[in-house]
Amino acid sequence: MAKSKALVKAEKPDKRILITGGTGFLGTHIVRQFLDAGETNLKILASRVPEWMKDAGVKAVEGSVTNRDDVAKACKNVSAIFHLAGKVSRDNDDAASMNKIHLQGTRVLCEAAMEAGVSTLILASSSGTIAVSEDETVMDETFPQPVNLLARWAYYASKYYQERTAIENFDGEGKRLVIMNPSLLLGPEDDRLSSTKPVLDFLGRKVPYCPSGGLNFVDVRDAATAFISALEKGRHQEKYLLGAENMTFAQFFGRLERLSGVSAPSLKVSKKLAVAGSSMISSIYKNWGKPSPVMPNEVEQAEHFWYFDSTKAIEELGFSPRDPQETLNDTIAYLRENILGGGAFK
Repeated sequence: MAKSKALVKAEKPDKRILITGGTGFLGTHIVRQFLDAGETNLKILASRVPEWMKDAGVKAVEGSVTNRDDVAKACKNVSAIFHLAGKVSRDNDDAASMNKIHLQGTRVLCEAAMEAGVSTLILASSSGTIAVSEDETVMDETFPQPVNLLARWAYYASKYYQERTAIENFDGEGKRLVIMNPSLLLGPEDDRLSSTKPVLDFLGRKVPYCPSGGLNFVDVRDAATAFISALEKGRHQEKYLLGAENMTFAQFFGRLERLSGVSAPSLKVSKKLAVAGSSMISSIYKNWGKPSPVMPNEVEQAEHFWYFDSTKAIEELGFSPRDPQETLNDTIAYLRENILGGGAFK
């Protein structure tokens, strides 16, 4: 006897939400928030998926975003994708590997997603593709992207071209691409130190001087909530800056000092001397065949301002950043307990 159409429909499984790089800092928080909300149809594409995710019912596809077979398998029976897979490095020598993941991987993913009929792609980019300046200008999504500045730094250049790759390859009727641009992600559970290393370096007294620039940071938990909100509320080919507060490095280090009890660096040098000195030190260490204690790109970036306004994300996505002090306090506590060891620097 033939089954009724209603019964067939009821037995057909719902399409899953794919998260590439879902085991990283941001991805882990997105997965946790989805699971806490009762979402069961999740799929992760990563080189290795932890057992706790599998035990929670997350479907694992272990592979690479640059491998067409892995990506095609991951995109099967998927309605939406959070594309978080990437590589963070301030070393321009890593340009080739970052371009492979951010450009080639994104192109492969977009082509597979189009073929599989995926309707929505949420792309994790960086605030640095929009908001970086030599002065304290507070930018927003309407500002032209500072391509001439981005070209100096391989990471931000690769993220800029990743955005363009997604725009060019994921479009058409019924398609929606939302680009998310968070600032420096801080908070708990950054096991790989992909984003919280500046705070770790401060706690370990490895910051030699106070840069003259400024930064913006955001709690990873608040960024994760905004990413999930973008699944329903984000507009096609729109960008959303996610940040909690703009601070000079002097203000940032001052807050870390008050919360941790570790003294902030008091040495201040000119931008020109800082950049030239870091380049000289790096060259010496390279000649010795040893890793340099300072990265010229990091020093140069810290002499710029990464300020912006998140009003668009607040109004359209319901983005609601918590008090920055809570974020910094939780970051310090997590690093001390899990990276430095309980009681370190207390």
